[in-house]
Amino acid sequence: MNDVTTPVASDETRKRPQPRPGVLDIAAYVPGKSKGSKGVTLHKLSSNETPLGASEKAKAALAAVADHLELYPDGASSALREAIGEVYGLNPDRLVCGAGSDEILSLLSYAYLGPGDEAIYSEHGFLVYDIAIKAAGATPVVAPEKDLTTDVDAILERVNERTKMVFIANPNNPTGTYLPFEEVRRLHAGLPPHVLLVLDAAYAEYVRRNDYESGVELAATAENVVMTRTFSKIYGLANLRLGWGFGPAHVMDALNRIRGPFNVNGPAIAAGIEAVKDKAFVEQAVDHNEKWLPWVTAELEKLGLEVTPSVGNFVLIHFPDTDGKRAADADAYLLERGCVLRLVGNYGLPNALRMSIGSDEANRAVVAHLAEFLG
Repeated sequence: MNDVTTPVASDETRKRPQPRPGVLDIAAYVPGKSKGSKGVTLHKLSSNETPLGASEKAKAALAAVADHLELYPDGASSALREAIGEVYGLNPDRLVCGAGSDEILSLLSYAYLGPGDEAIYSEHGFLVYDIAIKAAGATPVVAPEKDLTTDVDAILERVNERTKMVFIANPNNPTGTYLPFEEVRRLHAGLPPHVLLVLDAAYAEYVRRNDYESGVELAATAENVVMTRTFSKIYGLANLRLGWGFGPAHVMDALNRIRGPFNVNGPAIAAGIEAVKDKAFVEQAVDHNEKWLPWVTAELEKLGLEVTPSVGNFVLIHFPDTDGKRAADADAYLLERGCVLRLVGNYGLPNALRMSIGSDEANRAVVAHLAEFLG
């Protein structure tokens, strides 16, 4: 007999292949919008992309690969892992590369989670965690946050015998908040040794706080910690889908056994090698963010809007609960004027917009349009 919570297949659907239980319960990831109204200058600030583009050295390396598209890439991403290892002082043998850090997060879930297991993430954490956990057949457990910041105690209270993994985005997307590393260490110390702690540091390069660490040292010394990083943000290679993970050799071995044999394409490898070595480009991107993040925050607050303090390359803007002035209203108003921000209702923040720090022109345009919108 079917459980009352299980949809009953119709005669028609019984005639075709069916996904395993739980797959159709997954809400598909919806990326930020990329188009505004026609006839106006487009400022796409919905996906936390860098306004600086990519390193010229990375572009040149990408172009050079065009003469060899018939060849398979290096299945081990050896040269890329060596370049990352050299820049960050890491053992390349303890690195795995993937099609964005999203793939690393999914591989970790597939390798360490299954039916009956639980994995924990924070209330406003990256939506890919929920997808990866459910895709592995496990059960997601959501820990409430405190002041839109990951709450270590709330996570530890939810650890039980079924817990196999904990995901922490630090800094967190979409809130922009972060955990001081002493708190991350306290979380790690409170976890059983068989629970894998995944530190998603996609925005680490932007953070300029003395009490912040990306997780490299902990991942280097602990048997149950993995740090993930991406080339999609500060390096400007989002279109190529490239990321990496660093952790214990036994975890990397497990990931290498289940990842696709050519999961990273050759153009991404070539561009990634030059991007990670171009320190001057990274510094330029940090300088741009250090200038405009506080400016955007201050200008929006002058308009009477609440802005969550951010250490990333984006801000979370909260709108008044007033007819005609809510986040959805602001989003529609901005879209008509070519400014594309991100509604974050699917993150449990129905009256907020996330705005990526854009070009000088884009940042000023959003502030000016919101000033008009608020009257």
